[in-house]
Amino acid sequence: MRRLIAGIGGLGLAVTLSQFPEYAQQYTQRLGGAVDELRVIIDDFDRAALAGGLDRTSALQRYQVSNDEFLAGRGVSMAATFQRYDYLQATLLRIEGASPIERFQELPAYLDTDIGQRTLENYKPAVPVTMEGILYAGGGFIVGFLVFSAIWRFLALPFRRKRYPAYR
Repeated sequence: MRRLIAGIGGLGLAVTLSQFPEYAQQYTQRLGGAVDELRVIIDDFDRAALAGGLDRTSALQRYQVSNDEFLAGRGVSMAATFQRYDYLQATLLRIEGASPIERFQELPAYLDTDIGQRTLENYKPAVPVTMEGILYAGGGFIVGFLVFSAIWRFLALPFRRKRYPAYR
């Protein structure tokens, strides 16, 4: 019975952990898409500033010194867009350069709440056919088997029969 319970637990964790590489891949795709879209906005801003004879910093300063509340607000919004782009770009580079184990350890730190939440909302499970997915599934099975086996043994302790040595 212990082996059956431990096997089911191992399979459950194997299936769960095997999904991590797929989630990470879908998250990375969404993150890359966000970076690409922000790059389009930034390039457009930089082109417009250059056409006006300004660099990015000078153009943002023009927004800030404007008496028009709308323009000042747009300047603050664009400055936030530049900061978000830099943050997401750096995150994307770290994720793309990470090993599978580093990605697993560090993904919670990489999660941007909007992108991470949308990825979870639209997540599609996949069968792990990559070596990374197979390794996560195998590791999950081993850990799950050992954990559930240990739990079963611990819960069964009060019901164990005491064994007495046979006297000859």
